[in-house]
Amino acid sequence: MRTWSRRRLVLNAASLVFALGVAALAGRHFAEKGWPLANANPRLAAGAGLLFLVAFAFKAYGWQRLFVPHERPGSLALAAASGAASVSGAALPGRVDDAIRVAVVRRYPGCPAGVGTLCLSLFMLGLVDTVALMPFASAAAATGEVPVAVRVGLAIVALAGLGAAAVIVGLPRLAAHPRLLRFRAARWLATRATCTRDAWKAAVFVLFSWLIRAAALLLLLGALGFGLSFPLALLFLCAAAASGALPVAPAGAATQAGAGAAVLVAGGLSTTQAIAFAVAAQVLVILAGAAVVLIALAWSGGRRLAVRFAAA
Repeated sequence: MRTWSRRRLVLNAASLVFALGVAALAGRHFAEKGWPLANANPRLAAGAGLLFLVAFAFKAYGWQRLFVPHERPGSLALAAASGAASVSGAALPGRVDDAIRVAVVRRYPGCPAGVGTLCLSLFMLGLVDTVALMPFASAAAATGEVPVAVRVGLAIVALAGLGAAAVIVGLPRLAAHPRLLRFRAARWLATRATCTRDAWKAAVFVLFSWLIRAAALLLLLGALGFGLSFPLALLFLCAAAASGALPVAPAGAATQAGAGAAVLVAGGLSTTQAIAFAVAAQVLVILAGAAVVLIALAWSGGRRLAVRFAAA
């Protein structure tokens, strides 16, 4: 246990130094070159932002399929939770975004799911995310001139997708095993574990969510004048997504931006170009997340007003 704590401390410290280094380079770049979206193509940048917004909707529909029907929250509540987590990720440490998601969904009107169920759904969503990223990581490793170390990392992401798929398929069967049902935790899990059919439906929605994000990154590359390079978009997508799963101390958005910038440098962009793109991508994701939260608040407030007027 002490060994694991020391390793985690070292990982957190290294990630913090990495994030601070990226922040310093970003500050220097912006002081010399200006804000990355200042000279971007407005139409392509707006299109990228809109696609990021749509990706939140597909992710919410996928997450919704990971609940049993009688405990399934509304898709708008789940989208708002993901949007709030993306906004908070700009300042709060990594993995705190899961706590934000749980808090937002629980406080949303009409939520039938408890905290334990929400935590289980987030665990399953992480597995589904890993499965959905597998084809993107495989494609990124097979295309473009990238260093061997990056290819190895992408191969690990793809292999993790296979492992996640095995867990998704095996978890319901394991929870329903007669020898385990005598335990209270196993009985609770057996009544809430996602069946394989719903899990694969969730995977399809999440796959489309990542595909839409990849298209948004492609448009953003064009908006910043770096060319429409789908291999670079896939590299950034996989690196940012993989870094988001790490239990690191720095802000989640900073860690993802740093990992994405690092892999873009390995893919051929200059350091200043990679940092500018990474920051611009995170800014658009945060703005899209904020827009989702505002839409959810407006919809919920409108429904409450409609109920009051009807009662009056």
